[in-house]
Amino acid sequence: MDNPYLNRKVWFFTGSQDLYGPEVLLQVEEQSRQVVAALNASAEMPFEIEWRPILKDRVAIQKAMIDANTDESVVGVIAWMHTFSPAKMWILGLDALAKPLLHLHTQANEALPWDTIDMDFMNLNQAAHGDREFGYIVSRLGKQRKVVVGHASHADVQHKVAVWARAATGAAELRTLKLTRFGDNMRNVAVTEGDKTEVEHKLGVAINTWGVNDLVAAVEAVDDAAVDALVAEYENLYDVADELKVGGERHESLRYAARQEIAMRGFLETGDSKAFTDTFEDLGGLRQLPGLAVQRLMADGYGFGGEGDWKTAILVRLAKVMGYGLPGGASLMEDYTYELTPGKQKILGAHMLEICPSLTTSKPRIEIHQLGIGDREDPVRFVFDTDPGVGVVVAMSDMRDRLRLTANVVDIVEPDAPLPNLPVARAVWEPRPNLSTSAECWIHAGAAHHTAMSTAAGLEHFEDFADIVDMELVVIDEDTTTRGFVKELRYNAAVRKFTEGLR
Repeated sequence: MDNPYLNRKVWFFTGSQDLYGPEVLLQVEEQSRQVVAALNASAEMPFEIEWRPILKDRVAIQKAMIDANTDESVVGVIAWMHTFSPAKMWILGLDALAKPLLHLHTQANEALPWDTIDMDFMNLNQAAHGDREFGYIVSRLGKQRKVVVGHASHADVQHKVAVWARAATGAAELRTLKLTRFGDNMRNVAVTEGDKTEVEHKLGVAINTWGVNDLVAAVEAVDDAAVDALVAEYENLYDVADELKVGGERHESLRYAARQEIAMRGFLETGDSKAFTDTFEDLGGLRQLPGLAVQRLMADGYGFGGEGDWKTAILVRLAKVMGYGLPGGASLMEDYTYELTPGKQKILGAHMLEICPSLTTSKPRIEIHQLGIGDREDPVRFVFDTDPGVGVVVAMSDMRDRLRLTANVVDIVEPDAPLPNLPVARAVWEPRPNLSTSAECWIHAGAAHHTAMSTAAGLEHFEDFADIVDMELVVIDEDTTTRGFVKELRYNAAVRKFTEGLR
């Protein structure tokens, strides 16, 4: 996956005013640079936070915000009121700002020098009320922002800023995301449908459809030498079933899977698409439902949704971007079946073929097996178990008047026993707080059976993303009760209808 954080940055703005004189303002600048250096020293920060000149009047503030809007490398801005920066100066700038905002409530010194504090120190270090003045005007203007409190050298502060920076980058990536649909949705399925026009308006994702036989033509045009090279790569990287290896009785099936991958990758690259869908009900002249090809493309950072589910493809791409460089991965996932034995309740998730190998650190095995739907040749696929650990599953639902994200924190576990007769990639998890409460809340929310499972980007990333794009997010975790969750849904519905009606 290409690094989505290259040529990305956040601008750091410091508020002050001319009241204090040039000597104090030089101290403000020096200490502001120190705060930025402390944040950038964190290994969690995905890119550089760039210090910008001190802002002291409304003309400079407005220009700084407009400059941030027009600089494509800037994914968001951080604001800190070092001294007392009267907030009326910020009205025009905040009103103009179209990028995500983080309000850092900090100060230069960690500890107070109790025995030497005088009024000069107090005048210089008064973010305690300068930031509260700024907070008032941001709230009065109804401007969405994240607030982080604490010293810039503290790990919890750096973590929160880094999470927000990743979410802001995810939102920026979606503003330019192109999504290719190979064919249409699975017939008669409700949750994979939705308003593509509104999603482009809300998130910026351009969703368009190509006939499957356009892809078929690309598959047929793939050069044999390219297939030879990719098949050799498969055998070098993965545990390939003997029947699929060179000389094996089903080797041609592996070669066709390689043709599909080469063709799909080239098709997506030509259209500059970073997400895609397909469906077993619309395969045209394809000989196999793409399995291995889809899994490999997801592993390289592409978003994917099965059965034409473009909303889940968006979420998978978002999770890939926000989680880039972090341990773990992200994939299309589907709640398939339950273990309901008391004390052992858990979910077995999978899909027909298309679970991303980024969810495991083990070497996946390439196998070929019958697929009872799709009416095509047996497809080639990776088979593996997802690594144990904490994850989150997230679904996007079109609720007619708004989009809703539903997120459930889960604990991925080993299967209770081997699965010798289930030849697909899969995950087993215990949803928090428990299966019954999780499923009750999930169903009340109208959340989809397709999800993005992420073990790299976590709940915090999706929470910050939802705030940035102003999308409803409901969370199911260890603190959730069905009664409280249903009340939250009702409150959200009322608030969203009221606020959306004002726009």
